[in-house]
Amino acid sequence: MDLLATTIQPYAWGSTTALPRLMGTPPTGEPQAELWMGAHPAAPSRVDRGGGALPLDRVIAADPERELGAAGVRRFGPRLPFLLKLLAADAPLSLQVHPDAARAAAGFAAENARGIPVDAPHRTYRDGHHKPEMIVALTPFEGLCGFRTPRACAALLERLGVPGLEPHLRRLRTSPAKAALKEVFTAFLSPGADLLDGVTEAVAREADRGGPHRADLVAYRAVARAHPGDPGLLPALMLRHVRLAPGEGLFLGAGVPHAYLSGLGVEIMAGSDNVLRCGLTGKHIDRDELVSVVRFHAPPRRALVPRREGAELVYPAPVDDFRLSRIPLRPEAAPLPLDPGGAQIVLCTRGEAHLTSAEGSLRIGPGGAVYVPAWERVTVAGDAEVFRATAGVTTGGVATAGVTGEGPNRSPH
Repeated sequence: MDLLATTIQPYAWGSTTALPRLMGTPPTGEPQAELWMGAHPAAPSRVDRGGGALPLDRVIAADPERELGAAGVRRFGPRLPFLLKLLAADAPLSLQVHPDAARAAAGFAAENARGIPVDAPHRTYRDGHHKPEMIVALTPFEGLCGFRTPRACAALLERLGVPGLEPHLRRLRTSPAKAALKEVFTAFLSPGADLLDGVTEAVAREADRGGPHRADLVAYRAVARAHPGDPGLLPALMLRHVRLAPGEGLFLGAGVPHAYLSGLGVEIMAGSDNVLRCGLTGKHIDRDELVSVVRFHAPPRRALVPRREGAELVYPAPVDDFRLSRIPLRPEAAPLPLDPGGAQIVLCTRGEAHLTSAEGSLRIGPGGAVYVPAWERVTVAGDAEVFRATAGVTTGGVATAGVTGEGPNRSPH
């Protein structure tokens, strides 16, 4: 196993205090948005096996089957299929959506055929993979995720009292649900300056009033203030405002528009860079491709409640690129075996965790992470909470010792 030397991404929306508070490090005064743990080529973690620090992607490439396990290589090729992060948002991220695997492969091939450089600013597909993702809150966490029903959209927009919204209210109330969401969302991508100004002013005004939409409007006002004049405010108004308590999670599959707003969480995603932006950004927006990728439906959306599998609290996801679990540890409990089967990353978020194998032992505190190759058998102990990330296709489970007696998470907001 290897202690990971990780990279913190200083994106402008990041918190200046959340990661330092978790990790016990002094703030730098600059945003610290994401701490990356994995083998993503843009910022691979580094490991030192006695010959100096090496990027993890190079270590894996040197012997993929030994590092990842034969099953993982057969399924995903010679690459770690997931990226684990600590994400600390203090301002809204861009409004975005991710393609499914078929669309990503087709779009990547088509742009390659047209000779568009992979790093071109107007490029849409950076690789041929899908990018499902999951966030688990460590603090109260807010985001926008998935569509409201047409009726709920109409009720919120009517509250604003902006005359230019009337045609869209009629569509939401009279057209079939999928058609209504698609028509209004598409129109909102290019709303016109007068409508955008009127809606922005109405959101700011109505957020100070009472009523059933006040909490949502306060969130949308924060979006408008963080991205003044951005037309993404209007499509954002069509999305559900989601609030997670610590321990609650959210899975974001293909075609689901979303934007994180604030909070600290553990995020895991498939190893892809495919993002189609809907707004709240200065980056390229491919409107035609975006509309073809978005799934215009409004299913009930609830926070993920982890299910118990032995000592693990597993956050269910309908993909095999990753599997994420939380393991609360008691100091008096016996060391807990982490069954081998594929590569693992173990992240500590509270206390101090001790990891031991035949090769030696490591201690990690909050923000510390360890990479465990497929061939190595490891136990974990301590007075701590850790998150365990694996590829779902290759992982085993853990034993039943060492877990605290937690009940199920409370219902989402």
